[in-house]
Amino acid sequence: MSQTDTYLLLDSSNYPLAHGRLENDPDCDELRIRVLDGKTAVVLEHELLQLVGMSPDAPPLLGRILSESGGVVILKKQQILGEDVRQNLRIPIRFDTFVYPVSCAWRGRRKIESHDLSCGGIAFFCDGPLARGDRIEVVIPITPQPLILCCQILRERPSVRGTPLYAAKFIDMCNDEEALIREAVFTVQLEQNNRL
Repeated sequence: MSQTDTYLLLDSSNYPLAHGRLENDPDCDELRIRVLDGKTAVVLEHELLQLVGMSPDAPPLLGRILSESGGVVILKKQQILGEDVRQNLRIPIRFDTFVYPVSCAWRGRRKIESHDLSCGGIAFFCDGPLARGDRIEVVIPITPQPLILCCQILRERPSVRGTPLYAAKFIDMCNDEEALIREAVFTVQLEQNNRL
């Protein structure tokens, strides 16, 4: 299965339901999506579906469910969604890892604990102070091979833990890195939903 036709299927509230494979051109008015993961019944409980592609070339789509046959759901395409849908798919996830300075005053590495992860960035707890605009490299250990991604600190977010919580956006990612982080986010979302 190629990434160009693989989608994450979400309900209208951005809740991930299943993976799917688009079986026709995304420019068609009626979309044929084969539901994977044995989740056809779950998908059919909804009226509207968001289709967020694994490939950066696949536009996020919104469709209304018309029918189903043999695990293929037929959707009437409603609209092409903005790229922010893909970037804002944010999952709460905890893992320990490290950050390294790129444009910071400190040297060495700092241990962090992730708070959440999206295709566009990461939020994490870190004891050492970081400044808005600092560029760091972060090790993402949940991909098949750990990724080292460059990111920029956007802000310090409120935290009840006493440890600062930072929000950072990924920068300068190549297509392969984008695809790996997107796949990791989609997979973790579905795994978390399967445990509910």
